[in-house]
Amino acid sequence: MTPTDPVAPAAAPANRPAPPLLVVCALGVERWALRGGDWSGGKAVLTATGMGPLRARKAVTALLGDGGGAYGGLLAVGFCAAAGRGISPGDAVVATGVRDEGECSIEIPSSALLARLLRERGMTVHTGLLHSADQVVRGAEARARLHAAGVTGIDMETAAVLSAAGRTAPGLPVAAVRIVVDTPERELLRPATVPSGVRAWRALRSTVPALTAWHRTVAPRPGAAAPAGDIDRNPAMPSVTPIRTLPQEAS
Repeated sequence: MTPTDPVAPAAAPANRPAPPLLVVCALGVERWALRGGDWSGGKAVLTATGMGPLRARKAVTALLGDGGGAYGGLLAVGFCAAAGRGISPGDAVVATGVRDEGECSIEIPSSALLARLLRERGMTVHTGLLHSADQVVRGAEARARLHAAGVTGIDMETAAVLSAAGRTAPGLPVAAVRIVVDTPERELLRPATVPSGVRAWRALRSTVPALTAWHRTVAPRPGAAAPAGDIDRNPAMPSVTPIRTLPQEAS
């Protein structure tokens, strides 16, 4: 699909703001958390692709089908599982690289910048390799194998998101941050998941100022900066929410 809301072209006059940030998550609950964050530092298009690498790849390819010129950067954001012990629910994992179960392996040069911006806002941040699995990874033994191979966090979509972006919009700044929702000590579907999930949901919402700061750094506004809150809004969204939202599944 193609976004219906217009944005300034890449060759816009110097007094126009930079193209918005594209924030890609998988689940509606992740998008819900992000929508309530403090977006006063910039504008963004926020979309949930649906779960799994196939949906993520299809959605991002469609969104960036024009080469990505409508966006100033792309962030893959959402929840993840920790591969090893010593990481708590609500901690952030900033990917220095991402891989899948096939041949995809991507390094992320701007990870140090994003990690610093999150730490400056009081978050506990771990950096390392993010592994995108084809299905939910369960059991301490499976996680231990991934951790021994250098993996810090586990999700399902990030590799597909970033590989699609690299093919469709080469040169577009990208990065990834995931909030830990379960750990080897507190796996999903256990009673401790409920408080851990709430903690992770709140942490995900609190990442927003760092996301917009990352965007301002990698895609600075040309010319004079637009006043805070001077953004394009989807009429279907509350006027106080400075992001535009695409459908749950872009297809």
